[in-house]
Amino acid sequence: METIRSESPGTTEREEQGKISSSAILKEKLKPFRRTRSLNAPSPICQFGPCGRIMKNSAMVMTIQDPASQRLTWHKPPLTVLVIKKVHDVSVIQPFIDLVKWLIYEKHMLVFVETSVLEENYLLVNPSYPAIKDKLCTFKEGRDDLTDKIDFIVCMGGDGTLLYASSLFQQSVPPVMAFHLGSLGFLTPFEFDNFEEQVTNVLEGHAALTLRSRLRCIIVRKNDIGDKNEPHTSFLVLNEVVVDRGPSPYLSNIDLYLDGKHVTTVQGDGLIVSTPTGSTAYAVAAGASMIHPSVPAIMITPICPHSLSFRPIVVPAGVELKIMVSPESRNLAWVSFDGRKRQELRHGDSLRVTMSIYPIPSICAQDQISDWFDSLAECLHWNVRKRQKQLDEYSDLVHSTSSSLLLDDEPNS
Repeated sequence: METIRSESPGTTEREEQGKISSSAILKEKLKPFRRTRSLNAPSPICQFGPCGRIMKNSAMVMTIQDPASQRLTWHKPPLTVLVIKKVHDVSVIQPFIDLVKWLIYEKHMLVFVETSVLEENYLLVNPSYPAIKDKLCTFKEGRDDLTDKIDFIVCMGGDGTLLYASSLFQQSVPPVMAFHLGSLGFLTPFEFDNFEEQVTNVLEGHAALTLRSRLRCIIVRKNDIGDKNEPHTSFLVLNEVVVDRGPSPYLSNIDLYLDGKHVTTVQGDGLIVSTPTGSTAYAVAAGASMIHPSVPAIMITPICPHSLSFRPIVVPAGVELKIMVSPESRNLAWVSFDGRKRQELRHGDSLRVTMSIYPIPSICAQDQISDWFDSLAECLHWNVRKRQKQLDEYSDLVHSTSSSLLLDDEPNS
């Protein structure tokens, strides 16, 4: 009978291998989880927060997934929800209370809200507020880290609520469901009338997703160059990063590099670098085209350029942009990120922009195409005009007959 050798007394080689493999599995599980994806399209194994991911497609044979097939699924039921409401708006108070009460008592979820929300006067005087006050979890922006604490996000307001949600998560973002309770609503496709049915459908995994790419922006100061240990200021933006001349009366002179190659110098009021989602915001007002949010691209749009031939351009999502104030520029520049965190860009400083690997998984009310074109028509009145009247068959026949008679009555030349 064949014996199995062992390295230590009383332990077989097979048992030793089992211990090693178990240890390796345990170490693998304890590793910090980081989700990555292609710069051109989402990976089929994308994770969004602790619970959300894209539904696997058994027919998928490529590593790049068709955006039209992006659908939400949960590998375990979501337990925590972050509710972001438009601040200082009395019209949102009652919908906010109705939603939070329903999530707590009907869906038995743990609800997070920002601390400042609970201090609003409109909320404090509402008779329904005491029933939910002690059951809410709170956080403060910039102090509390929400990473891996939130399974699901609900926004109540305008597009600013979604931009604010984006700023709270600098890595993986949980799925976002946005209700239109604000002024514009380009990024908020859901109506609040039947919120119970709509939220239930999402929690059960019956929803399409639009992965809205974000830009990773890093400011490298002149004194930081060469010092790899120096932490740089980093931001993730959903709409755009804007470099402008600020209060200076002089034209801005901004050098633009793509993958280290100098492309052009922008002379004018400034430059907009936007995502496809941001193409319908500041960029379109500056003359840019509108890009569907599923297109992997970065848009570069000059602001009032001192050249008639400087048109907005679209570059691949995988490039790195470097933006610097030209050495011969008469003034400095200012940079802002989704309209926030505005700061000065001095001579020698640079702004590095790349596509982030952490998109915003925005839940669709219908699907990617319908939601986007509905927003174009509703918010921007895209291609809205009076219809041309249809020709009447009788009048058309009379007109044709009259024309023929006039031609027959003309004398032969």
